[in-house]
Amino acid sequence: MQRREFNQHLQRSAIAMALAPWLSAVAAPADKPRVWHTNPFALGVASGRPRADSMVLWTRLLFSDEDPAAGADALRVTVEVFADAALKRRVQKAEVVTNEARAHSVHVHLQNLQPSTDYWYRFTQGNAYSTVGHTRTAPALNADVRELRVALSSCQHYEQGQYIAHAEIAKEKLDFVLFMGDYIYESSNPQYAIRKHNGEEPKTLAQYRERYEQYKRDPMLQAAHAAHPWVLMWDDHEVVNDYANDQDRQHTDPKQVLLRRAAAYQAYFEHQPVLLGPDKDNPANMRLYDHLSWGKLADVWTLDCRQYRSAQACRDPVRGGGRMVVQCDELADPARSMLGAEQARWFTEGLSHSKRQWKLVAQATQISSTSVPTPVGRSYWNDAWDGYPEARKRLLQTVVDAKLSNVVTLGGDVHCNVAANLRLDPNNPQSPIVASEFVTTSITSRGLGDKPAALIRDSNVDLLHYRSDERGYSLITVTPQEVRCDFRTTKFPAGSEAGLKTQATYVVKNGKAGPQAI
Repeated sequence: MQRREFNQHLQRSAIAMALAPWLSAVAAPADKPRVWHTNPFALGVASGRPRADSMVLWTRLLFSDEDPAAGADALRVTVEVFADAALKRRVQKAEVVTNEARAHSVHVHLQNLQPSTDYWYRFTQGNAYSTVGHTRTAPALNADVRELRVALSSCQHYEQGQYIAHAEIAKEKLDFVLFMGDYIYESSNPQYAIRKHNGEEPKTLAQYRERYEQYKRDPMLQAAHAAHPWVLMWDDHEVVNDYANDQDRQHTDPKQVLLRRAAAYQAYFEHQPVLLGPDKDNPANMRLYDHLSWGKLADVWTLDCRQYRSAQACRDPVRGGGRMVVQCDELADPARSMLGAEQARWFTEGLSHSKRQWKLVAQATQISSTSVPTPVGRSYWNDAWDGYPEARKRLLQTVVDAKLSNVVTLGGDVHCNVAANLRLDPNNPQSPIVASEFVTTSITSRGLGDKPAALIRDSNVDLLHYRSDERGYSLITVTPQEVRCDFRTTKFPAGSEAGLKTQATYVVKNGKAGPQAI
């Protein structure tokens, strides 16, 4: 193959938009360059889904009164990829066509990249240039990797604090950001608002787009996206609080819930560096769960705990969703699922056959128990894995049956920093510890009060660390010897004091389940 042909092959690979059959065909745009008066790349840039030879790049064009959208006309966006921060050594260049059907978002699936390699990229449209983003590919599958550094984060209610955790994340030396849900919030709580959402609660595609636009404009969030690739999973607030499959808290007709879910999923895809969007034939469905390998060091699974789950057990007939339940026979129903049958089979197969040293299971919420005693029995929070105990047991039984060591679960959702032992029989010292858990607190979203947090901590011996009073993220460092979790925090509301500190540090040693404080 001649060099010219080889370069053309790279360019064709870089615009592999055949991976997007969920989007309508785009007519060829006019070739006349557009002159912009306001930079259309106001939402920044992002990269995601790092692999040894590929990466997804993202941006979205915005229009102003000075630069109105030209109806349904398509626009051609150029992306350039460089091997150096000075943008002197260009390694790929591609053009992608976008239009209003996808909110003028751009997804580029870069391929033919080198493993464990830094790249810099930028987008152009007409006379407008985006900021420069940095990304890094995963190591080769058989590489001997000495370290993996991840920022574990979740729950960034825009109204309830500043994104100072993202400002620190942007400056850290990381392999990727692992964001485990509640990227946006549909709801408001004026009591804790230090800045305001624009518009009303989103329910339509246009409203979800507006909500993402507001979040994406935050400069600290933009900096974290531009600095590192992201691996993403959603939780509930990307659609509506406590939704479970086609059920919501208001007991809305499931058909209406799915229409709202379709709008939310489309907006999610339009604003994130993810590979696949909603199903073309069923737009309320979108495959987000995934797996990636980090050389010989680690397998990482990201699990979807919202789209396929059974409804919460013992739901209130008036107000559904999450609540504490006691004497709830539904909890013991083995048919109830957190992951859905298909995802559960996929995950069980992958986990059972993993040969890499560490098995990192990233899912949106908390697996360890937070139940508390009452005069008529223990009370369980039915929206986390406590509400799906048989599904939890199946997950941990997989670890036991496959004789796996070095399984560490990573979660978010509950606005607490958690280090915990995981057993088949929670809180039973006679039941062996089979896996370890770290859960990160929220970027901004408020946590439990001191009294309920203390009650939970004192009522569950498996909770080695449990604090809900501070905001931040968790720095996860994986080496052949250990998985280390540094809980990086600031007081609530985030931004009311400068910087973050280390609240606590725990490690899981190679071959020994259970976190240890250091």
